[in-house]
Amino acid sequence: MSQPDTPHRAAGRSDAPQGIANLSDIINHVIDVAKGDFVSVRDVIRSIGNASFAPMLLLPAVAVATPLSGIPFFSSIMGIVIFLVSIQMLLNRRHLWLPAWLLRRTVKGHIVRDAFAYLRPSARWIDARMNRRIQILVHRPFVFIPQLLCTVSGAMMPLMEFVPFSSSVLGVGVALLALGMVTRDGIVVLIGLLPYALIGWLITNTAA
Repeated sequence: MSQPDTPHRAAGRSDAPQGIANLSDIINHVIDVAKGDFVSVRDVIRSIGNASFAPMLLLPAVAVATPLSGIPFFSSIMGIVIFLVSIQMLLNRRHLWLPAWLLRRTVKGHIVRDAFAYLRPSARWIDARMNRRIQILVHRPFVFIPQLLCTVSGAMMPLMEFVPFSSSVLGVGVALLALGMVTRDGIVVLIGLLPYALIGWLITNTAA
């Protein structure tokens, strides 16, 4: 991955903007913007426009859950994005800020297109089953739980860089939590908690 220029600020709140209502919307935006030889983090974020924080969080999480996580330092960079987005959600900021050096990072366009196109059938299947259920879990104060888990997951991803594809597990967890927040589906948030419960159980039993 190579390097950018000025910081980017995108308006966003915790609910999804018009045009970004589900996982398929995110994937289609990324595929459209990755038609060139290279695509930068800034390009992808700009393709979403004045998106809210939850779609911004879902995007890198989905990317980490794809084979792109095998690219050196890709998981670390996406982990930093996840950390910065989720911690700003926790702080209830009105605008998202990302550093310029991060926004300049690029990946070959065809690699991004192939990785996200592979997810299209699964995304359609998932989106068809989304609904606004147990919405109390995607509003304060309960929404602090998935936001905090996403913050911790993003911070851990750079530490897992040297274990190939291990960050994909955390990426799946963050993607589920973010998807639940985008679609306002508390059931998806609960499902997103399961990988963390499993990790906690494994740690507890290993230490015992």
